[in-house]
Amino acid sequence: MTTGSRSGSLTTRMLISQIAVSLAMALTMMIVAAIAGPPLFEAHMHLAGQAIPDVLAHSEEAFITAGTLALIIGLVISVSGASVVSVLIVRRLRKALTDLGAATSRIAEGDYDLRVGSADSRELEILAKSFNSMAGKLAAVEGSRRRLLTDLAHEIRTPLASMEICVESLEDGALEPGPQAWRVLSDQIRRVSHLADDLGQVSAAEEGRLNLKPRLLSTSALLRSAVQSAQDGYDRKGVALRIGSVPTRSMVYADPARVGQILANLLSNSLRHTPAGGGVTLDATTDGQVTRISVVDNGEGIAPEHLPHIFERFYRADTARDRQHGGTGVGLAISHAIAKAHGGRLSATSPGLGAGASFTLELPRRDQGLTESS
Repeated sequence: MTTGSRSGSLTTRMLISQIAVSLAMALTMMIVAAIAGPPLFEAHMHLAGQAIPDVLAHSEEAFITAGTLALIIGLVISVSGASVVSVLIVRRLRKALTDLGAATSRIAEGDYDLRVGSADSRELEILAKSFNSMAGKLAAVEGSRRRLLTDLAHEIRTPLASMEICVESLEDGALEPGPQAWRVLSDQIRRVSHLADDLGQVSAAEEGRLNLKPRLLSTSALLRSAVQSAQDGYDRKGVALRIGSVPTRSMVYADPARVGQILANLLSNSLRHTPAGGGVTLDATTDGQVTRISVVDNGEGIAPEHLPHIFERFYRADTARDRQHGGTGVGLAISHAIAKAHGGRLSATSPGLGAGASFTLELPRRDQGLTESS
């Protein structure tokens, strides 16, 4: 929109509207009085026994003059009062809207810590609260974006630094070209490739670009498949892995490969944080149209301050863990996004450090009469 076609001030329009309404009301009253007043006055004079023409004419003239004067005075008073009240209301509204506009401009410039004060009307108070809520969410998104860029730079820098050292060693002759050098370079390339794949998966899931192929699945079959895939790793570490209670004929409507990916991520995460001698249990419950699959461990647990962030990309509750021991940091983010893409959700609870953790995957169910697929 060009400057020449820019609309006028909302508050000015409101003031003009208030005055126009007052004038229209007064004009309507004058027209109605002019049309209906004289006949009614004459009829009442006849009922009172005053039928002399001169008396009627003089009385009618006095009535019209007094009525017109009263309407004019009332009009001036009402328009003046309406104007004063409108000016006061409009000034307060203009100030609130101007402050909100200025705050919006500062938010757009990156000042996400700015908040607007409370207003003196319910509607403006709702608007102020909505604005402050939006600013808080934008601040959280900006913080996540900055952490993401920082963590991504760190994740990429680490393998690149290893490759650079290897190449420099080859150039200086400190390292002979051979299987050892190629293994170092291949490992670091695979790390970068794995990171890129993980980021691609979580972005695709969060943006709804996953090619899901859902069908009716047996919950017990899903759990057995997940346990079989993870069993070797658990055996090597000495952590017990078992399937607990699963309701008879418990079903989910989901993509088996994607749900298997979620369970694999959860079991890998539990194994990483459960010491030798500990245990991990998979359970399932059914509630209405939802099936809940729980992965419960008795490992390190999660501190309360970390729980709200564990599904964020690159977030690690234990910052001392490097990529080799702590994964890419996006496995839970991918799992959370896949669950959401299925119309379900993934949540986590923990009593605290040293008390273990529980991850619960909620997935929709379908009619029990459908064919079971396992």
